[in-house]
Amino acid sequence: MAQSSTETDWVSRFADEVIAEAERRAPGKPVVVASGISPSGPIHLGNLREVMTPHLVADEIRRRGIEVRHLISWDDYDRYRKVPKGIPGVDEETYGQYIGRPLTSVPAPAGSPYATWAEHFKAALIGALDELGVEYDPISQTEQYTSGVYREQVLHAMKHRGDIDAVLDQYRTKQKPGGKKPQQKQADEAELEAAEGSGAAAEDDGSTGEGGYFPYKPYCGECGKDFTKVTSYDDETTEMTYVCTEDEFTETVKLSEFNRGKLVWKVDWPMRWAYEGVIFEPSGVDHSSPGSSFQVGGQIVHIFGGEQPIGPMYAFVGISGMAKMSSSKGGVPTPADALKIMEPQLLRWLYARRRPNQSFKIAFDQEIQRLYDEWDKLEAKVADGSVLPADAAAHTRAVRTAAAELPRTPRPLPYRTLASVVDITAGHDEQTLRILTDLDPSQPLTSLDEVRPRLDRAENWITTQVPADQRTLVREEADAELLSSLDDEGRESLRLLLEGLDSHWSLDGLTTLVYGVPKVMAGLEPDAKPTPELKVAQRTFFALLYRLLVTRETGPRLPTLLLAVGADRVRKLLAV
Repeated sequence: MAQSSTETDWVSRFADEVIAEAERRAPGKPVVVASGISPSGPIHLGNLREVMTPHLVADEIRRRGIEVRHLISWDDYDRYRKVPKGIPGVDEETYGQYIGRPLTSVPAPAGSPYATWAEHFKAALIGALDELGVEYDPISQTEQYTSGVYREQVLHAMKHRGDIDAVLDQYRTKQKPGGKKPQQKQADEAELEAAEGSGAAAEDDGSTGEGGYFPYKPYCGECGKDFTKVTSYDDETTEMTYVCTEDEFTETVKLSEFNRGKLVWKVDWPMRWAYEGVIFEPSGVDHSSPGSSFQVGGQIVHIFGGEQPIGPMYAFVGISGMAKMSSSKGGVPTPADALKIMEPQLLRWLYARRRPNQSFKIAFDQEIQRLYDEWDKLEAKVADGSVLPADAAAHTRAVRTAAAELPRTPRPLPYRTLASVVDITAGHDEQTLRILTDLDPSQPLTSLDEVRPRLDRAENWITTQVPADQRTLVREEADAELLSSLDDEGRESLRLLLEGLDSHWSLDGLTTLVYGVPKVMAGLEPDAKPTPELKVAQRTFFALLYRLLVTRETGPRLPTLLLAVGADRVRKLLAV
């Protein structure tokens, strides 16, 4: 017996939990879910899980007619930690000088239309989220801090610095002042490894000196960097003195009037949970290990009068053929890259069908063809009513949001077929239309618009992801040497194929023909069931056709290849 969707669908389960928790904490108010993204470099497909997990839950809540806000905090007031590798126009010598500044005070990579580093890397994700149908309220942490929005929270944290220090002290070693317990060191290293764009950059716990512990980091008034240390603070006057270890600049300011700094991360995050009333916010494994931000924040949030959100840990997202993604290493694919080779529905489905704690891979290699086949089978099951409830729920979340259905390809021909055709035609529209029209003469295609945008995605995949030596290059002239070396059986098999071209000129017809020729050669009927011996004969025949048509022994599916090459050219290349 099929399970009900609430039993099988992780999104519905979280939505139930979040709604109940919101009613307990803040009845009658909009439900708040949150994501945090640090635009410290390319925001990759692993970071997208930070957005898609709360988006899917928020969208389910919205479908139920309940008001919900999905906050995306751009952690653009984080420090610029290191120079990412592999970014055009960015080198260590030029950009190393900005380490320690806020991301909004670092110039964008050379040639960018954006003024700052943060805006440059935010832009690509903003465009992708629009294409994916993600509805959200953006919050710039630079604007929040520099405009004084968090002033009361900052003063509250400084006043209760002893309580904060006591929480953090549970994770510090007692033997060495300023040292760290092994579990805390491990947690910090995990956060530092994945901090670039993974929700929020890892920072230190704050500064401890003669004046005690302080959970606040000013940006230096001289160099603009955060190599600073608070040396004294007066709770009554809010007078604060800090020194910059970079240039030895010292300044005394009134924190009640000072906006050029921020709370350290492990205090900043729980402060925001309390300030925004966040009910649901996931975190990556880098923030969920013992002693890390989410765990520590669950205790510090009470100091601000709030509660920790429901916070599932989400697993890493991989890429076919690539190691675990880290945006500090250049060249990792972004959501915008994925949307160049796949439709938004497929990308949404990949995130919707797996529970947050399940890792999965996004295909940029040949595996994308299998993923699309799987998606098309799911669509067929939805259409005929044979789909299982959990699969139906994931499909629904992929194709539409509470607000609208995502634009779709009117006639979604198989992705692998489209890829094969554009591979052979090199994107020539007239040839592509001719071939696609011949796929099914009973329902001829009248315009390529019917197969867009899927056709464009397949073409982008072929031109950007398939190595040149794997592209299909159809022969200009027949391989006379190979043809002349064929025995009588080889010649007869080619004659049978050419003889049947006109009467089988469709995708299904040519499929029957190419599989049927070896059967007829073996004295069987064209629809006979294949034997092991027959399968060997078929493979031998297929290899011969590939060598004669495209110089290799493999290639696109033969029926598609024959259609793409065209009957006249097939005769020219195969005539004995």
